[in-house]
Amino acid sequence: MDLDQLRTFDRIVREQSFTRAAAYLNITQATASMRIRALENLLGVSLFRRGRTLSLTDQGMTFLPFARRIIGTAQEGREALRRVERGRIAIASLRSLVSPLITEPLLRFQEQYPGVDVVVSEGRQAQIAAMLHERDVEMGILCWPNIDPLVVDLVPLVIMRERVPLVVAPEIAAQLPTQPGIEDVLALVPRVISLRWWQAEPETAAALVRLARTSVELPTGPARRLAIKGQGLGFFVNSAVADDVKAGRLVEIAPVDFEPLHRDTAMVVRSAAALERPMLSAFVAEIARECESVGVIVDNRLETLKGAA
Repeated sequence: MDLDQLRTFDRIVREQSFTRAAAYLNITQATASMRIRALENLLGVSLFRRGRTLSLTDQGMTFLPFARRIIGTAQEGREALRRVERGRIAIASLRSLVSPLITEPLLRFQEQYPGVDVVVSEGRQAQIAAMLHERDVEMGILCWPNIDPLVVDLVPLVIMRERVPLVVAPEIAAQLPTQPGIEDVLALVPRVISLRWWQAEPETAAALVRLARTSVELPTGPARRLAIKGQGLGFFVNSAVADDVKAGRLVEIAPVDFEPLHRDTAMVVRSAAALERPMLSAFVAEIARECESVGVIVDNRLETLKGAA
């Protein structure tokens, strides 16, 4: 079985004619017939009912989606090889950090490498760990330290610490005393929003959920809208709500009986040898620059690891 046989089979089905299929493929009708006979002999079945009209047998109908899947996979593989020839980078990031950490670095990177394909995937911690484990991506941005048992050998390049403030709508903040306790806040807000920013939820965040009348777990976008409408409060990573706080749509509060929270994230690779690729090294360096404006760099091993690589 070869791709020419499968493409001929697919085209005959589409054209409903050996003659038209052969013309489309720029081969003779005899060649098209020969390919189909060879394919049928290999499979041990007849694929077509031949007569005044041409139609698929039950076996042909069953085999068709598999043939098309093979053709599609081959085309995807060929395109992937073309991309590798001109350069390709694949990274993955926590959803909450794609916009604040990757957008601007990507623009700067593509000024240096305009012909390089860049694939950015997003997801939760476990999804990014799986992509790194399967080597679908070369670099990941995830919570640190990593406690996912799927990948235990990750190499951190840059570790960033970001504040996780507790925010409410301005009309709720206006009703709070100067030094509110958490009970003062919960008396005004109907529910606590849980976003599961962490691999293991800090006790402070877990305690807030336990104290609330009700709680809801939401993705960032709907959670922000709920908080802005005064229908909930929650711990948001600073980069997710910084614009809302600046515009006055949300207000950061600090209950006297609740400790401030932070989240550590890291850019990681499976091996420092990944930095031997100049393109990846340049993109990582651009993201590292952006980390300085989003949070506080608590560990930067990038230059040391680049030298070692």
